[in-house]
Amino acid sequence: MSTVAAANSSSVTEFILAGLTDQPGLQLPLFFLFLGFYLVTVVGNLGLITLIGLNARLHTPMYFFLFNLSLIDFSFSTTITPKMLKSFISNKNFIQHAGCLSQLFFFCFFVISESFVLSAMAYDRYVAICKPLVYTTAMSPQVCLLLLLGAYGMGFSGALAHVGSIASLTFCAGNLVNHFMCDILPLLELSCNSTYVHELVVYIVVGIDIGVPIITIFISYALILSSILRIPSTEGKSKAFSTCSSHIIVVCLFFGSGAFMYLKPPSVFPLAQGKVSSLFYTIVVPMLNPLIYSLRNKDVKVSLRKTLGKIFS
Repeated sequence: MSTVAAANSSSVTEFILAGLTDQPGLQLPLFFLFLGFYLVTVVGNLGLITLIGLNARLHTPMYFFLFNLSLIDFSFSTTITPKMLKSFISNKNFIQHAGCLSQLFFFCFFVISESFVLSAMAYDRYVAICKPLVYTTAMSPQVCLLLLLGAYGMGFSGALAHVGSIASLTFCAGNLVNHFMCDILPLLELSCNSTYVHELVVYIVVGIDIGVPIITIFISYALILSSILRIPSTEGKSKAFSTCSSHIIVVCLFFGSGAFMYLKPPSVFPLAQGKVSSLFYTIVVPMLNPLIYSLRNKDVKVSLRKTLGKIFS
């Protein structure tokens, strides 16, 4: 690399986020649309956190993980959405180099943590359905805490690996990030270093952080399905399936959109199209999770009615 290029690269102290679209007519409608999504996400997740905290009947391992899932979704959405909303109402959406890396760190931390929390929830369902007699021991508060710390530990280490990789890049291809947030692949596009090693880091870390939870979830549900099929009564089978249905829907939405974005080569899946996939798991999934668990969960609906009854009585 030439001395001039090196000098130019060192002057990149801020980035401009391109946003979702550059069509002026869509800016204001999209602003109000995603503001609505964000408000639903905040109210839904904080509402579920409050509901679980206030109701003793929900103080079980399943809702312990759901409490943390809602906390992650709220924090995850707050890391991304406010900055994205700014891009709809400003000509240029600037973000400092340090701010960009910070956003990337928390984005990776919450995404990876969520994937492992979802796998812990699958394990919880496996123990509840397949090993009910040892459920209290197998899912004791100490075990739940260790599983949660493991999830957050994997989130921290994965985020550190991604941010460390991006922080070592030299940027000399401009400072316009072709995305509505500081994401890994758009930042790699701006590098004047060889990105082969950095792309390898992405595929290895994402492969582990998606692969391990997916394998855990797959094995858990394979064993659950085997156990359910041995239940003689139709009512028993239906009840067992209903306890897992919400989690299965959330898993499919989250991992499906994430894998679609990161486990395809850029040549097959252009970054411009990747914004749509990113929207799905950064904006839509955190909004849908509390709705799915609230509308499809009898315990949550009963607790909500009791809580609202106490408030308005």
